[in-house]
Amino acid sequence: MTDADPVRLYRTVRLIRRFEQRAVELVHGGQIVGGIHPYLGQEGIAAGICAALGADDVLAGTHRGHGHVLARGADPARMLAELCGRVTGLNAGRGGSMHAADLSLGVLGANAIVGASGAIITGAVWAHRRRGRDTVGVSFFGDGAVNEGMLLEAFNLAALWRVPVLFVCENNGYATTMPVAGAVAGSIAGRAVAFGIPAVQVDGQDPEVVRASAAAAVDRMRAGGGPELIEALTYRFDAHHTFEHAVRLDYRAPDEVTRGRSRDPVLIQGERLTDTDRAAVDAEVEATLDAAVRYALTSPEPDPADALAYLYASGLTARTGGG
Repeated sequence: MTDADPVRLYRTVRLIRRFEQRAVELVHGGQIVGGIHPYLGQEGIAAGICAALGADDVLAGTHRGHGHVLARGADPARMLAELCGRVTGLNAGRGGSMHAADLSLGVLGANAIVGASGAIITGAVWAHRRRGRDTVGVSFFGDGAVNEGMLLEAFNLAALWRVPVLFVCENNGYATTMPVAGAVAGSIAGRAVAFGIPAVQVDGQDPEVVRASAAAAVDRMRAGGGPELIEALTYRFDAHHTFEHAVRLDYRAPDEVTRGRSRDPVLIQGERLTDTDRAAVDAEVEATLDAAVRYALTSPEPDPADALAYLYASGLTARTGGG
């Protein structure tokens, strides 16, 4: 079920990189309101993990979730329309940057609640297993989530019930502006080991290293091995949130950023391709995103009269406020 094709893996990291760069441009241009949390620099994790999943597997991401959704195969045009708040978006423009989902692909949603993906995926995969399916799930979270009670409770239940969840910590070294060394006692992998969950630390900047580790974990979990954790070491190339472009927070030294950017997952994977293959992928990605931008910006905006739609799964219409 896994995809080890180096060209397709490169296309994924390149697509995420250029999508995020285009999205930042739209933030600055005012077409995306409120800003985004760029995934720039962390593309190798989403690409590698999702290349190891089967068609019926599920995942949930974080507030920095565009890469997870795109790596799973979501339409970039509809994803960009979602960020722009248009009705043609993946979620009719109502999820926006931090809550994009595509249930047809098993993407149960990005999530702005730190650590929430662990609980969501553990419950979802447990339900699938109760129905006799061999579904596995992936919970993406950052280093800032590892002290959240909700995530630790998910570790406990996944281990106790042997739920096949791959917990993926995208350790970029900072929880917003807090260095991981100032927030995490012990180790991140040690959090999982304490619950009897096997854990491994990998180079998150190399998409093929991530894919190989994830594929081995998924195979073991699908065979009944219970949950596992991958701590993927990475570096966020851009701001925690695009609001930093205006306020210029000073919490990372310039030489640190330079060192972090020196190992670029797009370049690492691109070097495994011929010049011809790499150029072809780059051109195809640009054409795809040119079309995505046109689609997003020419799509209709929501009708304010529908603001209360989708509040209830039953379709019940909410009452308007009293005078």
